[in-house]
Amino acid sequence: MFLGEIIALFVAVSWTVTALFAEVASKRMGSLPLNVVRMTMSLTLLVVTLWLTMGVPWPRYADGPTWLWLLVSGVVGYVIGDYCLMQGYIYIGSRMGQLFMTLSAPTAALTGFLLLGERMRPLAIVGMVVTLLGIAMSILGSGKSKDESGKRKEEHRVSPPSTHHSPLSTLQLRLPRRGVFYAAVAGICQGFGLVLSKIGLQHYDAAMAAAGVTGSMVPEGAVLSLPLTISVPFAATMIRATMGLAGFFLLLRVFHRDWRERLSHAVHDRRAMWCVLGATVFGPFIGVSASLLATQYTSAGIAQTLFALTPVLIIAPAAWLFHQRVTLREVVGAVVSVVGVCLFFL
Repeated sequence: MFLGEIIALFVAVSWTVTALFAEVASKRMGSLPLNVVRMTMSLTLLVVTLWLTMGVPWPRYADGPTWLWLLVSGVVGYVIGDYCLMQGYIYIGSRMGQLFMTLSAPTAALTGFLLLGERMRPLAIVGMVVTLLGIAMSILGSGKSKDESGKRKEEHRVSPPSTHHSPLSTLQLRLPRRGVFYAAVAGICQGFGLVLSKIGLQHYDAAMAAAGVTGSMVPEGAVLSLPLTISVPFAATMIRATMGLAGFFLLLRVFHRDWRERLSHAVHDRRAMWCVLGATVFGPFIGVSASLLATQYTSAGIAQTLFALTPVLIIAPAAWLFHQRVTLREVVGAVVSVVGVCLFFL
């Protein structure tokens, strides 16, 4: 009873652990070496998974359009999205970085409407506003620090203010602008990449149908007797990860002439490598697998709502591990943002 809900909660915890591992690794080795190593590990695990579930170590039955859409999804979701997410972790940490990932829900709703003609319910629009409001509550604060307030009091004694300032003019970002930019782009790319992946999976289903294969069938030669509906998402992830590895490796070579030294330093940093392994296992391997399993035992809406708890779950461990000061405003903002995501699935 409630097995799907329990698994979905485990997924949220798993992705929380992934974010914490990734923050440590990104700060030690940099985002590009981290993503090259992480994609290599992911592909290794996915090759083994496909061999066990499909009988071959590559995406069986995938045709040209399937590869095209999933490769584009890999560029958006992995190369751009994950690069920006890891960069965001460097500047604002995993706790705030995960908060911005709630932007993926409104982005997916909007791009799904534009590309797939999916209907946007009024509650989804409300969810967008609430999600953005929650993020704003967490990252915006008064521009008056204690020292600035003292100075302004002294200035006020000398001469009265000559102009009137609105309440909005006193608001400013409480986080580095660069970190906010990277994290916001990461959240947007995750939502956009999800819709592109959905289009790719639709082509995958069409390719299997053309080959006379149904989702309930077990592929010939598979070690594990699992239906294709379970293994196809892993095959799609492998295509996206292939583009991710190629893209990250290209960016590493373009942006860093000393890319060999950077990679060598990364793989010889034992603590960083253990963190990358943890981020890989709990993220694209266990996290994705468990998320697919959760949807088999409960509705997708309930599962997605529970997955979205990561920005709230990460607050306590991030504060404890990284000695971060957490304000009531940030906690309330994270909760409000998650509530906004929940509105998409009611």
